[in-house]
Amino acid sequence: MDRKADRSGSEQGAAGAPRLLSGGNPQIPKGDGDGPVQAYIAAIPDWKREVARELDALIVRVAPEVQKAVRWNSPMYGLEGQGWFLSYHCFTRYLKVTFFKGAQLDPPPPGPSKDANVRYLDIYQDAAPNQAQLADWIRQAAALPGWKP
Repeated sequence: MDRKADRSGSEQGAAGAPRLLSGGNPQIPKGDGDGPVQAYIAAIPDWKREVARELDALIVRVAPEVQKAVRWNSPMYGLEGQGWFLSYHCFTRYLKVTFFKGAQLDPPPPGPSKDANVRYLDIYQDAAPNQAQLADWIRQAAALPGWKP
């Protein structure tokens, strides 16, 4: 495969398409704003791309003042002065949604973490999450002080 380095040093595949890391997660340079997040979403393979588009739109509807960025090859969502409240990452068979203060949500998302504050929601192709519950988790997460690396 033809690969060339961009100015940030990350590799790109043929025709400048982002390289897919293990599990199909796009390698997107660190960046702030909607542009890098949309580039990440556009590079996601298969059915997970549409799930990510829907998730991004839901986050914007629930938290219209959301700020976006790409960090560590994952989209990050937060609010000015509060830190990041949500992120997601592609794996081979699912999209993993991270709620940085998920243990404080009622009810908490089902996926445990080594970090007592973090909870996960894994979205699989044939098991769409309850949209009302997901919107409520996003609303609750956006109202909490977020994660500040």
